[in-house]
Amino acid sequence: MSTNSSKVSTSTLTTLEQLFSRAAIFQVDKERRITYWNKQAENLLGFKASEMLGQNCLSGNRCNQCMTGCGLSEHHSIDDFLIELYHKSGTLVQFRKYAHAFLDKQGRFNGGIEVLLPKQPSPYTATLTGTNHDSHYFHGIVSRDPAMLEIFKIVRNVAETDVNVLARGESGTGKELIARAIHDESRRRDKPFVAINCASLSASLLESELFGHIKGAFTGAVRDHAGIIQQAKGGTLFLDEIAELPINLQAKLLRVLQERVFSPLGSEKVIKADMRILAATHQSLRKRVKEGLFREDLMYRLRVVPLFIPPLRERKGDIRLLLDYFIDELSKTNHRRITEIEPDAMRKLLDYEWPGNVRELRNVIEYASAVSREQVLTVNDLPPEFFEEKLIKDLSRKDTLLESEKLKIKKILLECEGNLDLTADLLNISRTTLWRKRKKYDL
Repeated sequence: MSTNSSKVSTSTLTTLEQLFSRAAIFQVDKERRITYWNKQAENLLGFKASEMLGQNCLSGNRCNQCMTGCGLSEHHSIDDFLIELYHKSGTLVQFRKYAHAFLDKQGRFNGGIEVLLPKQPSPYTATLTGTNHDSHYFHGIVSRDPAMLEIFKIVRNVAETDVNVLARGESGTGKELIARAIHDESRRRDKPFVAINCASLSASLLESELFGHIKGAFTGAVRDHAGIIQQAKGGTLFLDEIAELPINLQAKLLRVLQERVFSPLGSEKVIKADMRILAATHQSLRKRVKEGLFREDLMYRLRVVPLFIPPLRERKGDIRLLLDYFIDELSKTNHRRITEIEPDAMRKLLDYEWPGNVRELRNVIEYASAVSREQVLTVNDLPPEFFEEKLIKDLSRKDTLLESEKLKIKKILLECEGNLDLTADLLNISRTTLWRKRKKYDL
C-alpha cells in the first residue's frame, strides 16, 4: 500500500475484510472525515455507515484517548494501541488500534485507515473473575456495583444539561473522573476541562488563579494573567475540595454562578463567564454552613444535582474487577505480568478496609509489581499497611494483658497488707520477680 495514495482500492479493502473479519475498519480523508465504515464497525459500535460517513472521526467516532489528539498525522502509524470508544448505546468498548496514514507528495497528512480489533480478555480475567457480563467500564471508572451504575446513569442524564453538579465522596473514590465523565458526555466535550483544588493554594493565590489579574494588581503581577474561569471558556470548570474555598471568595464565585460574569483582580472590567461548574468535596457542605464556614446560597447553587460516590469498602464486589483492570493496565508498562493471586493474598485484599479507596488499590498493585518479578502475587508482595492492623491488635492485646497483671498484683498487695513474701507466694512468682514487676508498674 503506497503512502502517497489517498484512497484504498476496493480489492485492497476486500482483502482487509478477509484478514480482519473480526475488526472494525474505517477510513478518513485529510480533514479526518469518515469516508468508509465497514459492516463489522456497525456491529461492534452500533452506528450504521449512513450515520458515520462524512462525520469528523473525533466527534462521530467518540474516543476517550483521541479527544486529546490521535497522533496518526504526526507519527504516520499506530501499532497495537489500547483505546476506548463509545458504542451507540453509550457504553464504552475497548479495542486494539492499528492505523496507517496516507501522505501527499509533500509528505503532508492526506487521510488514513484504522483497524480496531476488540480487546482480548486477559488470562487474569478468565481465571479470576469469569466473564464479567455484569461489569461496566465508564470513562475510566470500572464497576459492577448497583450504586455506581446508578451514578453512571445520572451522569449521562445530567450531561445533556448545564446544571451544576456536586460530587461528594472520600479521597480516592474518583470524584474528578466523574466530573470528566460529565464533561466528556456533554455538548462541551470539545472545549477545555480545567480543574483546580481549592485546598491546595492560599486565599490570595487561589483568587488570582480563579479570576485572573491584570498587570500591577499586586506586588509581583508583572503581566496580565487569565484565570481558570477564563481558561475554561466554553468548557467545564472543576472545583475540587470546594468546601475549602475561603469565605471571601465564595461571594465572588456566587456572582459567577448567578450573573455569569466576573472581574479579574485589579480590574473593573466585567468579563462574561461561559463555562459549566462542577464541584467536589469529601465534607458535608451543610455542616460547613452550620459552622459558618460556607455560604448557604452558594451551597444550593452548587448542589443542584448532588452525587454521593460510595467508598470502596461499601462496594467490595468491585475489588476483583478493579484488580483485574489495574493489573492489565500496569502490565503494559511494567516488566512483571501478574497472572494469578494466591488465596491468602486475595483474602487480605478483600478484607482490607481501603481507606484510600480506588486510588490506594491501584497503588497497591503498583507496589506489588515493583517488589517482585514472579507471575503470582503473594502476601509478601503486599505493602506494610496490610500488616499494621494485626500489629496494632497485637499491641492492644499486650497492653490489655499488662494492665490486667498490674491490677492483679495491686489487689493482692492490698489484701496481704504489703507483705511481699505472702504476695509472691499467692502470685506463684519469686520475690525478685515481684520486685521487678512492682518497679515496672510503679506499685
